[in-house]
Amino acid sequence: MRIGVSLPVRELAGDLVAIRDFAQLAEGLGLTHLRVPEQVLRPGSGHLHESMTILTWVAAQTSSIELVPSVIILPSRQTALFAKQAAELDIVSGGRLRLGIGVGNSQEEYGYMGVDFHSRGRRCSEQMQLLKQLWTRETVNFEGEFDTITGVGLNPLPVQQPIPLWIGARAVPSASVIRRIGQLSDGWFNLASPEDFPRVRDAIYAEADAIGRASDELGIESGVAVVGEREHEWKDRVVNWKQAGLTHLCLRTLGGGLNGREHHEKLQQAVSELPDQARD
Repeated sequence: MRIGVSLPVRELAGDLVAIRDFAQLAEGLGLTHLRVPEQVLRPGSGHLHESMTILTWVAAQTSSIELVPSVIILPSRQTALFAKQAAELDIVSGGRLRLGIGVGNSQEEYGYMGVDFHSRGRRCSEQMQLLKQLWTRETVNFEGEFDTITGVGLNPLPVQQPIPLWIGARAVPSASVIRRIGQLSDGWFNLASPEDFPRVRDAIYAEADAIGRASDELGIESGVAVVGEREHEWKDRVVNWKQAGLTHLCLRTLGGGLNGREHHEKLQQAVSELPDQARD
């Protein structure tokens, strides 16, 4: 199981030095990936950088840790422009990008972005198919409900062809999201409880089976807070998710009211106390 950490950008606020130091610490501790939350416009969202931009800056400060925005509300973005931005981040990072995407649930935010809220699911599924073509073909011919591209492509193409697309969804995803995960994604960010997880996983695997995909093509990631009300049980939760078959885990130091230095100390402590059963 690959173990990463969420970058506490809200709590580190505008301190770019603290963000850099946290990312470098995570990499130095051997963590495999760095997740960054995403939100463009919503009241009360806190101090939150645009994820692709801040990860481009982090890419220049690190050398090996995987960069994971989670999750970008894909239907609110122009497909071709986002494909170009993602390709560039993948190039400058040396192929370290894993994209978390979703459709979101804020009709208000879709209105701010000038995009139809009610077609977001269909648009996301189409975008995923088009993105894969844009990242792997020099010339693309694509005619969809929302995007049409004829005889053009990205130059340069990304290092990863295609860039991995992981879906973030509700704890118990709808049937359409389960289908999208099973048939189009490279993995998903699981929010289901341990009790609901087997049912969600099996439904996703059934969708993969329906189109001839092997279930082991799909990654699964959950998060575990190492601070807050459940701090006393975080090690057991890590082991239990490992035993449940997760491929990735994200530690979280956020939510406990820590300052910059305390985030560093808590992360170092958590990594030193990781159970042996959780390591590959």
